[in-house]
Amino acid sequence: MGIRPIPRLVLLLLALAVLALGAAGCGRDEDEDDASAPATSEETTTAEAEQLSGKVIADGSSTVGPLTTAAAEAYREVQPDVNVEVGISGTGGGFERFCAGETDISDASRPIKDDEEAPICADAGIEYVDYQVAVDALTVIINPENDWATCLTTEQLKKIWEPKAEGKITNWNQVDPSFPDEPLTLAGAGTDSGTFDYFTDVINGEEGASRADYNATEDDNVTVQAVAGEKGALGYLGFSYYEQNLDTLKAVEIDGGGGCVAPSAETAQDGTYTPLARPLFIYVKNESIQTKPQVKGFVDYYLNNLDALAEAALFIGVPEDVVSENLSKLQTQAG
Repeated sequence: MGIRPIPRLVLLLLALAVLALGAAGCGRDEDEDDASAPATSEETTTAEAEQLSGKVIADGSSTVGPLTTAAAEAYREVQPDVNVEVGISGTGGGFERFCAGETDISDASRPIKDDEEAPICADAGIEYVDYQVAVDALTVIINPENDWATCLTTEQLKKIWEPKAEGKITNWNQVDPSFPDEPLTLAGAGTDSGTFDYFTDVINGEEGASRADYNATEDDNVTVQAVAGEKGALGYLGFSYYEQNLDTLKAVEIDGGGGCVAPSAETAQDGTYTPLARPLFIYVKNESIQTKPQVKGFVDYYLNNLDALAEAALFIGVPEDVVSENLSKLQTQAG
């Protein structure tokens, strides 16, 4: 599906660590209780101890896809008879399949739209719960040979990406006279992507408003290749893809009005990487949780191990209060 696989050794070590944690939790005395251990309900703990089988179908955001893939691969070590399929049709494409009843889980780099997918789900009688699984520092990337655009303002990004720039802003010296006479080529998210929706909203001031003369794709690996292969290229994608390609890409610092700030876990979580920090989600169908034990087991595992999974997949984890909120919502959703 185009997602760079998480190294098998990392996944095996992660799975072993999770199993060890589970074993320790079962054998500890009350006075050894560890407040940092993942919380699970009695019901989900019992379900997790059972051997499950069947299929779990997830689709959606190419940004969230690697995290769900990491969860699927690690879960396979615990439940080898559960097959978790992960697609990357984009956030919008994922919601379409989700609301059509084709998937159990929808990966999303933006919330579901009240005026689009949500009514379709409602009309189809599909009820769901959303869970925040990570934080993203949406990253503007350039070729490592680019030594002039180390920091760009949001105004410069708008000048590059707004619709009226199409066919007109084609050279770096048009962005800033101090930049060299170097052809500017662009790559980024396709129109079905939540990354596209978010980027155009916060940079161009209107969701979906963008020049169309760029290499648009739902697969961030294509953006990586486009920018890595041309000196004057610029693109944007999820932070984890940048982290996985440090040898072929360079991140641009962003000046949102308070000075140049580089994308990182710290700047995304503390709010200084503005306006390109954002939450990432999975949407889970109520019916799947309540009627398919393998879906419930996988989601329970996913949410209980977010920190370890995020670290293994090079994502930015969520705060502890979000983890607790997720687990409380899951218990309610499971009924």
